[in-house]
Amino acid sequence: MDIDVLGGLAVREQGVSVTPTAPKPRQVLALLALNADQVVPVATVIEELWGTEPPRSARPTLQTYILQLRELIETALRQGDETRPGSAKDVLMTVPGGYLLNTGEGRSDVRDFERIAGAGYRAMDAEDYPQAAKRLSEALALWTGQALADIQAGPHLKPQVKRLEESRLCALDQRIDADLRLGRHRELLAELTVLISRYPTHESLYGQFMVALHRSGRRGEALNAYQQLRTTLVRDLGLEPSAALVKLQRSILVSGPLSGPAASGGTRLHGAGAGPGLTPTG
Repeated sequence: MDIDVLGGLAVREQGVSVTPTAPKPRQVLALLALNADQVVPVATVIEELWGTEPPRSARPTLQTYILQLRELIETALRQGDETRPGSAKDVLMTVPGGYLLNTGEGRSDVRDFERIAGAGYRAMDAEDYPQAAKRLSEALALWTGQALADIQAGPHLKPQVKRLEESRLCALDQRIDADLRLGRHRELLAELTVLISRYPTHESLYGQFMVALHRSGRRGEALNAYQQLRTTLVRDLGLEPSAALVKLQRSILVSGPLSGPAASGGTRLHGAGAGPGLTPTG
């Protein structure tokens, strides 16, 4: 079974789609797919679908959704390799306390992303910036949109989707860092302009944008970017920029071309979101 969640949900058995069209069965499949090869308790699925006050018919209704998914899987099995042993119940398994989606030897775009991004992080640690930029770009190319963009996420899917998005941002941050270290600051400006608009309180992206602008000879715009971020942080979150970002702003304010670690590489995010600080890499 092949699973794609880094965008819309797409689940295939032997190349045949088993993704239902109805919202609730899709939500069940999404939860099972994100936790593939692991037991998902019945109570977890019910809470995902109906929250903390499920209807009395929740269990039989869930069983109906599982049956519908198995029918799709069974159809896919018949259309695929007829020599494949087992049935739909061997793919979408009922186990003590819950359900398990057995992927067999299939692929998962989440697992591929984590594997390729991991290679990129190791290349960064080894200061092999061309390889880091390449591998992290490959990992990010697996994303076709927001994770599970076509699923109405409940209380269990939402934090998992958020975790995936944070992983995406981390890989993006490191890929931009690698590109800055390779002197690609001018090429990054258009991308970073879009990113800071999408993530208006993300300090790491603003720090990288400031570095790219400064190194492109646009010192005034780099300082304006800092003021734009500070205004947004104070207005929306009641926070001042981190000490490290203030230091970067001052270094741009009083200096000519950047030198040292900031010039060779930009900044690295510790954590994700608006609050974490930036520290020069090197």
